[in-house]
Amino acid sequence: MQPADIPVAPDAPEARRWLLEELSRPEYREAEPTAFDLAAQAVRDWLIALLSGGTGLPGPVLALIVVLVVLALVVVGLLVFGLPRRRRRRAALAPLFDDGDTRSLDELRRAASAAAAEGRYDVAIEERFRAIVRALVDRELVSVHPGTTAHGFARTAAEAFPAVAARLETAAAAFEAVRYLGRPGTPGEVRELDTLDAELERSAPGSAPGSAPEPAATARSAS
Repeated sequence: MQPADIPVAPDAPEARRWLLEELSRPEYREAEPTAFDLAAQAVRDWLIALLSGGTGLPGPVLALIVVLVVLALVVVGLLVFGLPRRRRRRAALAPLFDDGDTRSLDELRRAASAAAAEGRYDVAIEERFRAIVRALVDRELVSVHPGTTAHGFARTAAEAFPAVAARLETAAAAFEAVRYLGRPGTPGEVRELDTLDAELERSAPGSAPGSAPEPAATARSAS
């Protein structure tokens, strides 16, 4: 087609075809409002007209209508986007010490009890001490980070529970002995850590945990 053949002023059908072709391009389709956009716009326009006083409705009736509309919008939002997730206090469990242990408190306590029942006292001591650490971390009374040692934890925990500072140090020493030095644990050490875990669980920071039962005292002297 020669330049002279290009129509400068197209007739009506040709102009309509050009317009439809232009509006069918992707960028125009992407810019179109969604059904949700149109509905939100309609609700907004209706609320503006309602609150402008053009309806002649009494104030209390208008207030009731607004409340009902807001509640309806909340329901619609919940249906569309789902219930908001409650913020968890701990989104992820912090690893204990330097071995990446992220087991929960219940898992650690179950592992400690199972090991003790099987007579594996070294494992029971290790798992129970980890449970003590996890319990205080979960309560946000202490924090652990790469490089935290058992004795470092004991010193920090003693700031919250000064009455059991010596017992925390003893527990840390037992943990390090069975984990790093290969020393076998004893039933008495297991009982003492079990008792300490239970006492800390039911004690508030700064208060003295309940007196340890007599078997625990005997266990300490025996160990």
